[in-house]
Amino acid sequence: MTSFRDKLSLAGKVAVVTGGAGILGQKFCAGLAEFGAKVAVVDVDETSAGTLAARLVSDYSVEAIGVSCDIAERESVNAMLSKVVTALGGVDILHNNAATKSSDLAAFFAPFEEVSLENWREVMSVNLDGAFLVSQAVGRQMIAQGRGGSIINTSSIYGILGADKRIYEGSHYLGREINTPAVYAASKAGLLGLTRYLSTYWAEHNIRVNAITPGGVFSGQNDEFRTRYSARIPMGRMAESDEMVSALLFLASDASSYITGQNIVVDGGLSAW
Repeated sequence: MTSFRDKLSLAGKVAVVTGGAGILGQKFCAGLAEFGAKVAVVDVDETSAGTLAARLVSDYSVEAIGVSCDIAERESVNAMLSKVVTALGGVDILHNNAATKSSDLAAFFAPFEEVSLENWREVMSVNLDGAFLVSQAVGRQMIAQGRGGSIINTSSIYGILGADKRIYEGSHYLGREINTPAVYAASKAGLLGLTRYLSTYWAEHNIRVNAITPGGVFSGQNDEFRTRYSARIPMGRMAESDEMVSALLFLASDASSYITGQNIVVDGGLSAW
């Protein structure tokens, strides 16, 4: 008899999470570890990645490693994957979660008419090029292993909807006024296109490729932003970071064994208006 509970188990599987030390990444790594996966916390911040990996080992009694990687550089990606395969025995789950606001916040949040090509390319090099490089390397590894796999990409509500500038009036985050830059929206929309392409391209190898699209997650935005954003949401509030994790666990597990090329939108109903 089929055990539906067992289908959700990730015991014995190896998960790679890019941007693993970030606000959402930490939650994603913890969820994967709690369900039994061995976890490679991949992040440009080597210290934070190592600290989180040690915590996963302590809290969930699973194998975990922290790996420093600049996903915008092919050599760094290949070195990361080699470390993961050597330490954990392969890759069964890839979560392309890393994203950047660039090294210059003023340039990142500049009005569209003033955005520089250099800043555009810097953000794209991580948000989209990085996902391409890591997916290419890990997909090759999964094919060689011959046991299939699951790849999950983190998009954004602004990859499927236009940004409402009204919610940013009087809004502050990271010590400054904010908005949704065009490069962020374009990179996240591009990630959905990559998801659909790879889902059919690798289907014959039983490599499933899906996406999750978070709506606005509270991470320290000021009250004005929270109020304005929440007024746009049918459920009347921003998301908590924990609320993104279940969608990832479902797509990572055998509970979604016949699902590929899909996008699970976790937005409190915003896109249903």
